[in-house]
Amino acid sequence: MDIQSIKQRFGIIGHDPFLTRAIQVAVQVAPTDLTVLITGESGTGKEVFPKILHQSSARKHGAYIAVNCGAIPEGTIDSELFGHEKGSFTGAHEARKGYFEVADGGTIFLDEIAELPLSTQVRLLRVLESGEFLKVGSSKVIKTDVRIVAATNVDIPDAIEKGKFRQDLYYRLNTVPIMIPPLRKRKDDILMLFKKFAGDFAEKYRMPQLQLTDDAVKMLEDYRWPGNIRQLKNVTEQISIIEKQKVIDADLLRMYLPSDASNSLPVLYKKHDEDDKMSERDILYKVLFDMKKDILDLRKAMAEVMTKDNMVDEGFERRNSQLIRKYDADLEEQEETIENYEIQQAINPNHFQPSEVIDENLSLEKTEINMIKRALEKHKGKRKNAAQELGISERTLYRKIKEYDLNL
Repeated sequence: MDIQSIKQRFGIIGHDPFLTRAIQVAVQVAPTDLTVLITGESGTGKEVFPKILHQSSARKHGAYIAVNCGAIPEGTIDSELFGHEKGSFTGAHEARKGYFEVADGGTIFLDEIAELPLSTQVRLLRVLESGEFLKVGSSKVIKTDVRIVAATNVDIPDAIEKGKFRQDLYYRLNTVPIMIPPLRKRKDDILMLFKKFAGDFAEKYRMPQLQLTDDAVKMLEDYRWPGNIRQLKNVTEQISIIEKQKVIDADLLRMYLPSDASNSLPVLYKKHDEDDKMSERDILYKVLFDMKKDILDLRKAMAEVMTKDNMVDEGFERRNSQLIRKYDADLEEQEETIENYEIQQAINPNHFQPSEVIDENLSLEKTEINMIKRALEKHKGKRKNAAQELGISERTLYRKIKEYDLNL
């Protein structure tokens, strides 16, 4: 089957050479049983490639199971993947087959593979090496013949350095790497995708199709699309529904595109890729979640030094005071561009005393709870969408909901 036929069959739009190369690699390795690791940013369409691999292989008549590893709570993921025996844990009222047993003879797609706990990574490594696994609560070895395809938007070598992902598992998974290019690297495809989505929504909502002026086309193609194809589709749908005027110019389009905040990143926010520029709102979500613990740990450390036997390490205090002020000043600058978020009361660089550490923690928790609630309300309880907006995994969101006892 040629590349164009594959694109038509699986709804892939675009002529970008890197995208075409990714499809060629998928078609070439599909007849084999080689393990494939698909990498690319969120929203680039990674989920299509496991289907190409499965449908173009001798396993196409077998089961195809897609598993979002980030959406399954850590306490149940082993049971979901490998099954369990009756009575193996509280609530295990009967034996259950896991995905690897059900998918025997077929293909299993492990999305967000980097979210797997280390203990589960060990089990998965055994499946890759020998095709064997144990159910939870069982000592009986089960054989399975499954082709594994994995995907991630995480920098796995970086996760390996941090001790969050096993190096030996990475080498096993990465037998054949397929890299999906971000939308900003596919400028010639952006307008084509917009027209396809605009046509689909015009038909769906029975309305005239959107048209873009020349300046709007240029803006569309120059925008960095941090959410990639998913974001472009959502923006197209929003405009299709909201705007009665169907000829869209640059001024109107700008209202639907979050501003590029790459130059106002907090100084300690690490950019792994200069291309990974996000909207200010998205950065605030990530920064608040990622930096909260760092700020509190620094302040607690300072409080301990300042109060312990009245002995103060002036160098320590001076260095860390400067660091904290940089954190706070950068976050305060971000606040000016975002409405409705009361971050100032959570991080106030001008009135810190050792006794305020506990209050600071409570205030940050309150802000975090409010952000989670707003995201869930906005997406009508859909945790996957809420997690994407917050810049965290579904498992992390699930854990936060449980931690704060949010009955939503």
